[in-house]
Amino acid sequence: MNKKHTDLIDFDKKHVWHPYTSMSNPLPSYLVESAKGVYIKLATGEELVDGMSSWWSVLHGYNHPKLNQALIEQTQKMAHVMFGGLTHEPAINLCKKLIDITPEPLQKVFLSDSGSVSVEVAIKMSLQYWHSQGKSEKHKLLTVKNGYHGDTFAAMSVCDPVNGMHQIFESVLMKNIFAPAPQSDFYQPWDNTELATLTALFAQHHNDIAAFIIEPIVQGAGGMRFYHPQYLKACRALCTQYQVLFIVDEIATGLGRTGKMFACHWADISPDIMCLGKTLTGGYMTLAATLCTQEIAKTISDGEAGCFMHGPTFMANPLACAVANASLDLLATGEWQQQVSFIEDYLTRHLLALNQHSRVKNARVLGGIGVVETKVAVNMAKIQKRFVELGVWIRPFGKLIYIMPPFISDERALATLVKAISTVLDEQQCFED
Repeated sequence: MNKKHTDLIDFDKKHVWHPYTSMSNPLPSYLVESAKGVYIKLATGEELVDGMSSWWSVLHGYNHPKLNQALIEQTQKMAHVMFGGLTHEPAINLCKKLIDITPEPLQKVFLSDSGSVSVEVAIKMSLQYWHSQGKSEKHKLLTVKNGYHGDTFAAMSVCDPVNGMHQIFESVLMKNIFAPAPQSDFYQPWDNTELATLTALFAQHHNDIAAFIIEPIVQGAGGMRFYHPQYLKACRALCTQYQVLFIVDEIATGLGRTGKMFACHWADISPDIMCLGKTLTGGYMTLAATLCTQEIAKTISDGEAGCFMHGPTFMANPLACAVANASLDLLATGEWQQQVSFIEDYLTRHLLALNQHSRVKNARVLGGIGVVETKVAVNMAKIQKRFVELGVWIRPFGKLIYIMPPFISDERALATLVKAISTVLDEQQCFED
């Protein structure tokens, strides 16, 4: 590494605060020079196979020519314009596309600038919907344990209250209602008895509950857990029965990652509100969307405020909308289905074999997601360093070593990722004592 790179890393370590990292004893950060396809090139020369899709967002790989072109063309027109009182073609086309591919009752689209904000918008929609009907007592949220919905305040209030990384803010968060996490595994027989507590909570609290929110099929940062589609179907039925709005958080699962365009399609259900983010622009720019039904939009619009009380400055940013349109056009070819099926098949044949390893509690695969849950927590700094040495970018947390590679990953890339995981499992230094 030359002096310029060393100086950059030194400044970064002293002054730049990275996510979930101490400034007193920061985890190492690796300087990236460029990225193309499924490879991240470090300033030190290593090329790493990306197993994370940059936190689950880079669907089509880095530096994709069609996504690059969409940005170039839009930059020549305008990079940004306020969305209050103005509109533009990229936003209109994006909303058309989203309405076309999401479940039919979702007809209204609110664009924002991050996944966490899309959850905030969904929660505000729910609260304002009931307030507009004179039912402001319906102001609580029901959710399940082991969930994760983002780092902003309303989103934090529906993350797991113990393992959701936000316990220190408990005294200032909204007090919501938590049901047990779904227990029936995606691949195992459905156990209807697990609905007893959830049903009882709906029956007891429905007069106070504005909405029920859940990550469909896959609980992400709360444990990478895959649960049975019948559970999601039951959630939809309970929301309908007890007049509670149903929010699905498809930020991590939407746009093909689980093998369906949206994870809620596994249960053949339609939500009242859907949150999208992460993958919306193919990992190029920050953008999110919250979709709702005609009835929700009309009720809010006809209510006391006469409008929905939210408006981010960079809402519907034209650059982000343009690249999102290009990303959705790539998905519209249908090639993603073969790509995700290929990843799932490869990981099923090779990653699941790690279930035999003495350090592994459970290995599991769904769509383009592979998870190795270990019996003890990883040593984050050491395992990250080893993964870089082994030519991959995988960022575990706790007892979870997981991968969500870009859809374009080929057999060579997948083999490199699986081999790296297999290798570190044999190394004591990579795990906490």
